[in-house]
Amino acid sequence: MKEIKDVLICGIGAVGAIYANKINEFNPENLRILVDKNRYENYTKNPKIFNGKVLELNYILPDDKSFKADLIIIATKYDGLESAANNIKNFIKEDTIILSLLNGVTSEEIIAKKYGKDHLLYSYFIGHSAMRNGNIINHDGVGKIVFGGVSENDKTKVQLLRDFFDKIGIEYTIPDDIYRSLWLKFMLNICSNQPSAIFRMTFGQMQTNKKFINFMIEIMKEVQILAQKEGVNNTETMIDEALKTFYTMTPVGRTSMLQDVEAGRKTEVEMFAGHIIKLGEKYNIPTPYNKILKEMIEIITE
Repeated sequence: MKEIKDVLICGIGAVGAIYANKINEFNPENLRILVDKNRYENYTKNPKIFNGKVLELNYILPDDKSFKADLIIIATKYDGLESAANNIKNFIKEDTIILSLLNGVTSEEIIAKKYGKDHLLYSYFIGHSAMRNGNIINHDGVGKIVFGGVSENDKTKVQLLRDFFDKIGIEYTIPDDIYRSLWLKFMLNICSNQPSAIFRMTFGQMQTNKKFINFMIEIMKEVQILAQKEGVNNTETMIDEALKTFYTMTPVGRTSMLQDVEAGRKTEVEMFAGHIIKLGEKYNIPTPYNKILKEMIEIITE
């Protein structure tokens, strides 16, 4: 592959819609949005509205074999990942690059089990939360894709993606240590998304509540210990770095998990607290804060 042209996006919720809109504005002919039959009918009749503009997108069904992607962006929720991984099969060619913008630290591993690590780069979205109400999505434009490789073989993929994002005008960062960066975002999600969904607090309410900040730090300590066990570098400074990012979030914003709870959608608690609890059991390390968070969110969901 000399350059990235044909793009497939799987998932056009709060994050996927940001990049579907961006790429569609640049070149709609080379973009496809992967959906099942139910979503195809729904989005055709009731199209997504992004920042007040109707998204006129080219949708494609999983059994279509007429399109091969240079780049696949997966931006579903965690409970849709398994289905997404199965549905992208027909659109992968030998040099297709796959980016997973899901929260958490497990999605790349799940996708790699099906298609191998050679297709993947580690990645995530970070920025202000998009506000989603049904098919209406609003985003203030503050956000970027963080991505990178973990081996020498990934350098070509990283450069191709860098060139494509520069051409489209997509903001990005390529950290020196993408694995550590992924865990840093994971820590931030765990300590803010979960308690915000329980207490129904905006970022501003969390940022100005000293008791809440102390509570967050205790949650982060559990993540910090397990990150070190999982081979993450320089874990001793992760809490301070996560707090620094936390204070940059827009005060009126609400976390994605709070939005899920308010809308009656399934949360990603299994990907957050659930994964930390499993790692705690693996290394025989107590995770009492995440166990309580998981129980409380499951009570709210029920």
